[in-house]
Amino acid sequence: MSLKKEQKLTFFRPDFESDVRIPYIKEGVSAGFPSPAADFMESNIDLNKELSENPLATFYIKVKGNSMIDAGINDKDVLVVDRSLEPQNNKIAICCIDGEFTVKRIQVHKDCLYLLPENPNYEPIKVTEENQLIIWGMVTYVIKKV
Repeated sequence: MSLKKEQKLTFFRPDFESDVRIPYIKEGVSAGFPSPAADFMESNIDLNKELSENPLATFYIKVKGNSMIDAGINDKDVLVVDRSLEPQNNKIAICCIDGEFTVKRIQVHKDCLYLLPENPNYEPIKVTEENQLIIWGMVTYVIKKV
C-alpha cells in the first residue's frame, strides 16, 4: 500500500512572535437577517493564538489531495493540528502509516482500526499488525479559501 499517489501534507509551525495584526469584528456577521451597522466594533486578532489551545503542540499542515472532500477538507486547505490531544474514535487525525503521512478519520472496531477516507473514490485503510502506525496529531480546524 502506498499513499504517495493519494495525498501529501506540508507541515508548518505557527509564528507566535509575529507582529501582524488582522482587524477582527467580535460581534460576528449575521447569516440570517442583516444586523445594524452601529454594532461595528473593531479590534485585532492573532489567529496563531486564537486557533491554538496548546501552542507548543500546534502545527499547520497544507493538504495535497482530495481523499477527505466529504469531510470538508479539500486540496490546498490548511489544517490546524494539535499533537497534545488524545486520538478519539471518529475524529480526523494526521497519521503516519508505514512512514507516510496522511489525513484520515480514525475508526476503531472491536478487533481492528481503520483509517477512513471521506471520498468514495478511495478505499479505507485497515491497520494490521504488519503496519507501523503513529497518530501524529488531531485536526482541530480547517482553513480554506472560498
